[in-house]
Amino acid sequence: MTPSLGEAESDIDGRPPVPDSSVVCWPSPAAAAGTRWWVRRPATMLAKVILPDAAGLRAAGELIRAGKLVAFPTETVFGLGANAFNEEAVLDIFRVKGRPLTDPLIVHVPSATLARSLLEIDGKSLELFEHLAKELWPGPLTLVARAAPSLPSAVCAGTGYVGVRCPSHPVALSLLREANVPVAAPSANRFGHVSPTTAKHVLDDLGDSAISVVDAPGCDVGIESTVAKILDEDRTLLILRRGGVSEAALRAC
Repeated sequence: MTPSLGEAESDIDGRPPVPDSSVVCWPSPAAAAGTRWWVRRPATMLAKVILPDAAGLRAAGELIRAGKLVAFPTETVFGLGANAFNEEAVLDIFRVKGRPLTDPLIVHVPSATLARSLLEIDGKSLELFEHLAKELWPGPLTLVARAAPSLPSAVCAGTGYVGVRCPSHPVALSLLREANVPVAAPSANRFGHVSPTTAKHVLDDLGDSAISVVDAPGCDVGIESTVAKILDEDRTLLILRRGGVSEAALRAC
């Protein structure tokens, strides 16, 4: 069931820790034993760190359900997550990141079944979605299709389409299950900045915002997910962004 592919446009920085008066030495539970790293703290540090244990993830899930923002690791990069059904929380993502409202968000879920519930899709398009989800999820692939009307317009940036993804990172999956709602989550950085792969990077960039950050390692892919749009009734994929899943892997499905 090999889809035909089209293509549209589509390193993490080695920020040297140079201590100065605005920098503090911050112990990280995700760091190797006995190590410490430097965080360039904003003048006012509002972000809170959450441990990736059962209690911490349960608390993080409760925060998301309550309309708060939680940054968390995926296998690609850290995402800045909010309840996708809560439009005010979704708009907070745009505010904290300085992201244009014309830029849609990817919605993260722990299963293909939940992803399917967020889409209006049938026929050949549904067959292709189910096939790709079975072969490549959980993993760094975002599939774009018509959005279900239950999703706020802000998630889709008014396009009527939404990208959905099931990440493979165990902490991300545990958090999504604890939240028990779809989680809209772009990368956890200011718009236009380098995507973060550690809690340190998130705190460097967004530490002056009232968010919580789940501090866990494991962004092993290190780049964003591949984004592919399922073209209506055509069994064709249009690659919108290259990323963690190669074109070769898509063709091999």
